[in-house]
Amino acid sequence: MSEHLHTALRLAASGVPPLPLRKGKLPFGNCPACVRNACGGRPNMKAPGPCACPHPCHGWAAATTDPHVFNSGPWMAAWRHAAAVAYHPGGAGVTVVDLDNADAIAWARQTLPATRTVTTTRGEHWIYRGTMASSNAVRPGVDIKSLMQYARWLGPGVGATAPLPDAVRALAVKEPSTALRAPQALSVPLRGREGACRHRTPTYLDRGITMAVQQITAARSAIHATVYRTFLAVLSTHGRCGCLTDAHIGRLFTAAQAKGETARHCTDAWTNACTRLGL
Repeated sequence: MSEHLHTALRLAASGVPPLPLRKGKLPFGNCPACVRNACGGRPNMKAPGPCACPHPCHGWAAATTDPHVFNSGPWMAAWRHAAAVAYHPGGAGVTVVDLDNADAIAWARQTLPATRTVTTTRGEHWIYRGTMASSNAVRPGVDIKSLMQYARWLGPGVGATAPLPDAVRALAVKEPSTALRAPQALSVPLRGREGACRHRTPTYLDRGITMAVQQITAARSAIHATVYRTFLAVLSTHGRCGCLTDAHIGRLFTAAQAKGETARHCTDAWTNACTRLGL
């Protein structure tokens, strides 16, 4: 067993979804069946679709903790050729603040609360408990890696993992912005209140909620990310016309909590999706 595969199995056993990287710290390219999104996408990617490809395809979304995937031939072959190990921070329930240089590290020490840190080739990863939308170049030398992103695994780091602070969430809010950002103490989910309804019958909305619930229920890994993406998809279709009711949102939250999400995680995911869409 290669060292990288051994590390990946250990991460997966602890609930951290890993993926192999090839030379250049890049994910493996899509297999022939998935080239140019011929497979129709994958539920945990931006594009919808039923793809269940056993290869380590689809970039960051290849990260998994599923032992059946690890034991498949394509995955074993990929790990034999892997040059490094990465993981999906959002799937592990964390956010990585990637500090690329000494100036960025100095800024973080003056601005952000102390947390678990990992030394990197050029700087440090500061790891916080909680997820948010990923965003590159939020300030000089600083990237945020959480949902829909991967980070290199360079060891567990040192220090206690602090909760994700508002100071980090605020970094991803671009100015000027018309988006209304909900406070972290949000207890009631947001829903759209503007725009003309373009849904001809209630059946369209009910079917969409049913499909969203099925997508969350069927997730076998990266639950945090799947819930966020599903909420984002529902809001992008139904969030601006006021069709969503508390009953609809309650069905989504119930499905997410049945997969192990807490009420706070559900609220955070809903808030982040609303913020991203400007709702």
